Amino acid sequence: MESRAPKPNSAELLAFKDATGRNTGWNIAFGLLMAMSFFLFARWGLDYIGSDANIPIFFLATIFGLFMAFNIGGNDVANSFGTSVGAGTLTIKQALLIAAVFEVSGAVIAGGEVTDTVRSGIVDLDAINLESNDFMLIMMSSLLAAALWLLFASRMGYPVSTTHSIVGGIVGASLMIGFVTEQSNPLAMVQWGEIGQIAISWVLSPLLGGIVAYLMYRWIKTNILQFNDRADAALEALADERKKATVKHKKAFETLSELQQVAYTGALDRDEKRIKSGNFEIDELESDYYKELKRLDKKADDVGAFRALEKWIPVLASFGALVIASMLLFKGLSNLDLDLSTEGKIVMLAMISAVVWMATSILVRLLKRKSLQRSTFLIFSWMQVFTASAFAFSHGSNDIANAIGPFVAILDVLRTGSLESMAPVPTAAMVAFGIALVAGLWFTGRNVIRTVGTSLTKMHPSSGFAAELAAAMVVMGASVLGLPVSSTHILIGAVLGIGVANRAANWKLMKNIGITWVVTLPIVSALSALTVLGLRLFL
Repeated sequence: MESRAPKPNSAELLAFKDATGRNTGWNIAFGLLMAMSFFLFARWGLDYIGSDANIPIFFLATIFGLFMAFNIGGNDVANSFGTSVGAGTLTIKQALLIAAVFEVSGAVIAGGEVTDTVRSGIVDLDAINLESNDFMLIMMSSLLAAALWLLFASRMGYPVSTTHSIVGGIVGASLMIGFVTEQSNPLAMVQWGEIGQIAISWVLSPLLGGIVAYLMYRWIKTNILQFNDRADAALEALADERKKATVKHKKAFETLSELQQVAYTGALDRDEKRIKSGNFEIDELESDYYKELKRLDKKADDVGAFRALEKWIPVLASFGALVIASMLLFKGLSNLDLDLSTEGKIVMLAMISAVVWMATSILVRLLKRKSLQRSTFLIFSWMQVFTASAFAFSHGSNDIANAIGPFVAILDVLRTGSLESMAPVPTAAMVAFGIALVAGLWFTGRNVIRTVGTSLTKMHPSSGFAAELAAAMVVMGASVLGLPVSSTHILIGAVLGIGVANRAANWKLMKNIGITWVVTLPIVSALSALTVLGLRLFL
């Protein structure tokens, strides 16, 4: 059993919020923010690309790019925050605030100054004689096709890989351009071995995420949660004994003579003063009532209700800080030139772990004044908020490239008139796309949050923390080993691993999600191929 706390905005209620009209103001605010963001960015962009550029393509590319970022927010970001909202750690509006701060900060601070013009690395456009206009149409089609698929998946509540979506878009549009321009061997553009790697990730990512999350949560459950349940049961039994002792001594007091009652009352007063002074032994107490209560107190102390929290929470928190800090240092901040040596990074990680160890040790001691279950809920809630925030920063610094990469490639061609292998990423684009990301979380993220937070399995702060930390461990380990994985698939596997540990996994829903993963690349490829064909007729 896990500790529970009220969840006024739990993931199960999100789908019904708009029906009450309580979110109308938020909807209007985000709608206006999106419109203002588009208007200001468009004004900036027209100056950036110059008056000789193709203006219709610029406006269409901007709309498609922001639409893609919007749907990344509704699917990928919602997936990242689903465990926190489902566990009752965060409300949807609190998740939105954290996403706004950390996603946009990650995009702007660590999103990179330049990006590959062909984001996927799966299509070799040098293999054909490609004109710059066709290149822009490929990127535009990829953005629109991927965004439409993500919107559909979000409406269904299925978390899918945005990277696989944009890859499918680029593959489909590139092949179609290769065929319509009558290239000698358009199929040679696609690195089919890389497509095979994506197929491997459909199995490898959720499997690794599920195994690590299962093992981590089982450890937490065995060493902390089950110990807490036993301690709670022992404390409840002692509380019943105290009530019975009070009733027994009250009845015994009523049988005493008036003179005996006066004498016993004096003994009770003297015992109360000794107890308040704190300097006494149980044998020094005069009244049987206080003697029995203090013996029960001694039994309660022997239970050591907070022993598991005091022993393991600092260890778990410092290990989690080490993993999360490593993910930020080697992945989230990988686009920044920090100029840190390996030794410097190790020292920094050690310092972070030590600080977190001390901070959580102090926090556990402070929470002793609260109930054991409430303290457990609060501790894991705090740790889950930190992991969610770190994920948001890392996500903003990396996965926003699935929208910004193709878009800035178009922007660079419009500005320079030539196709380069790398393109600069303007800060204005990062801010605009970051805003679209957060707006997408608000408008279309509810169904994905509900899927991750409650539908696959019920989440609580401890299980949510285990899922997020396990996902971070697998992401880091896969990056080091060069394994083909998807962070979206890893987190879903981790959530399912929690469900297996609790024997409450929704396998029927997981089957539908798995099918969606498999069809993502071919469906987006086909949609992108048709889109590029249409755009080529009109632009």
